[in-house]
Amino acid sequence: MNTSPRPLAKESRLFPSPACRIGEARKKNLFLALLLSLLPFITLAQEKPLLQQGKQTLYQRVLTTPTCRLLDKPASSGGKAQPAFSRFYVYQRQKQGADEWLKVGADSYGKTAGWLNAACTVEWKMQMTLALTNPAGRDPLLFFKDKATPMQLLEQEDPKKQLAPILANMKNNGRDPAVLAREPDYAVDMAKNFYLLPVLDAEEIFTEQGFRVRLLNVASVSASENKAKPANKESEAQTLKGFNAAVVFVIDTTISMKPYIERTREAVRRIYQTVEKEKLQNQVKFGLVAFRSNIKAAPGLEYVSKMIVNPAEVKDGKDFIERTKAANLQQARVSSPSFDEDSYAGVMQALDNIPWNQFGARYIVLITDAGAIDGDNSLSSTGLNAEQVRLEAQYRGVAIYALHLKTPSGAKNHQSAEAQYQNLTHNNFLNKPLYYPVNAGDIGEFGNMLDRLSSAITGQVKAAYRGDMAAGSALTADKNYGKENLAALDKETELLGHAMRLAWLGEKNSAKAPPVFKAWISDRDFTHQEKPTTDVRVLLTKSQLSDLAEVVKQIAEAANDGLISPSDMFDRLRQVAATMGKDPNQLQDKNLKLKQMGLMAEYLEGLPYLSEVLNLDEDTWKGMAGLEQEKFIRRLTTKLRYYQRYNADTDRWVSLAPGSDPREHVYPVPLEALP
Repeated sequence: MNTSPRPLAKESRLFPSPACRIGEARKKNLFLALLLSLLPFITLAQEKPLLQQGKQTLYQRVLTTPTCRLLDKPASSGGKAQPAFSRFYVYQRQKQGADEWLKVGADSYGKTAGWLNAACTVEWKMQMTLALTNPAGRDPLLFFKDKATPMQLLEQEDPKKQLAPILANMKNNGRDPAVLAREPDYAVDMAKNFYLLPVLDAEEIFTEQGFRVRLLNVASVSASENKAKPANKESEAQTLKGFNAAVVFVIDTTISMKPYIERTREAVRRIYQTVEKEKLQNQVKFGLVAFRSNIKAAPGLEYVSKMIVNPAEVKDGKDFIERTKAANLQQARVSSPSFDEDSYAGVMQALDNIPWNQFGARYIVLITDAGAIDGDNSLSSTGLNAEQVRLEAQYRGVAIYALHLKTPSGAKNHQSAEAQYQNLTHNNFLNKPLYYPVNAGDIGEFGNMLDRLSSAITGQVKAAYRGDMAAGSALTADKNYGKENLAALDKETELLGHAMRLAWLGEKNSAKAPPVFKAWISDRDFTHQEKPTTDVRVLLTKSQLSDLAEVVKQIAEAANDGLISPSDMFDRLRQVAATMGKDPNQLQDKNLKLKQMGLMAEYLEGLPYLSEVLNLDEDTWKGMAGLEQEKFIRRLTTKLRYYQRYNADTDRWVSLAPGSDPREHVYPVPLEALP
């Protein structure tokens, strides 16, 4: 079988081939005439940036600092100031006295822009940047002058003792001798306020607490140099009066779901009564999306997913109930083609079609008694798996809860569905899934969960509106969530509410990444080392994303062949590697991993992640069970579909230099989305 999607198109693949055939002689004449006419341009276009040492495809790149001026000639005067951390390609290096000068261009297509003094730039070998995680529940990230201080902290069995005076100095005096800066009090939204936190160097260590931690040498300047407003309890309380929440139920409406649909309506009706008594109608909004399954396989299902109530449009509880009645929200009258339903279609409709940026607290509550149709299944409408849907929710700052109704009829499906929904709902801030099983599908237990969750979210908004929950107040909450589902639900909602308030305050106060030059940071909190302080993003251009998709497609197709004959997979990949210029004699070693075959691009080398694809060799592949091989292929094919989504998502492509060719715009790809 071959379920791999078509590759993303490179620019060179976008041009159609001629519609008609012409004679060979005429072809040659036309080609020669065209070549002669283009000679001046071809000569100019042959100028390429300098390659990085030891690399065959990666060019030398630098980032500007606030002192950089772009000059017409080396060592000349005047010039034009450059935005901090613009990325330039290096075309020439020239020494003049003690200074080195760089001839640079905004892109790699041969057009140079002028000269920069190398002293004002930072070498950037890999286009990798970091995103700051939400600061709730951990100490503020500190940017240290040198590596020694964070190294000493991580070598302590209890870093808190040595860290306490540093934090006290930062809080009371705004500075400490060892620290260049600290992150903002509020969360910085990279999607709305893109910033670069490029990694210049890294060292991995194992701490006394048993965690693998990376010390990272970074450079940081925000895209905008406007200073964020300092945290202030009074202004914070005033700002929080505008804090609001959207809770969207994504509910399975197939056969057997009628009592749960009605109980969800009842839960919303009850909570709206409380909302109206507290006069919070403008602060808490509920929405509802219904989903079923593939309507081509079962036309009687009527829809795959459907927006019933958009929280941005609903007025009050009465309006919510009437909209669900007008939409004739009922369970389906016919059976689905499989027990699994298209849950991801419902979640993605909620993520894509609701204006989440209008809300401070953002929640999706998935309600179903079935597993989800995986992205490689022909019944899937999204082509996505739990991992990709979760990344889309993270991008929008939406927390996903799953209330999994473990009804007796789905007993054989419970284990696989639980694994899917734990993956889907895994929350990076809490470092655990927001997954809640309802034993035997008990309608009473289900109703209690809905009521508690809705009340907890509403309570968070109410407290914020009254100014009772200024940033930091939830930090003393007990980390032991308790064993009972309802206790865990309350505690996690409280902690999430705090994190979402920090994100809201960060947006309203225009929180920026700290304006730091070179510094050392830890990628995990010193005190609570289970909590990451940063997430990795790899900045890929259109052509790099296209190349990545093409190679992953080749590997997926070869793996499909390998299901029939295990040796066929690597035989085919050796052929692909040979066509890419790899010496065929060097490809015969059966111990070669895919990364050693030259299939994957150089920009993936050295990235701080363990890749199941790059580290795969022939013996490992042959030793995998058939089911494990199939899962490997499924993961690749769903990632391919996700790359297509990236390619089409125009809002998230970023220019790293003024005047750069659009082909050099980059997409911040999460590390876990790579193969």
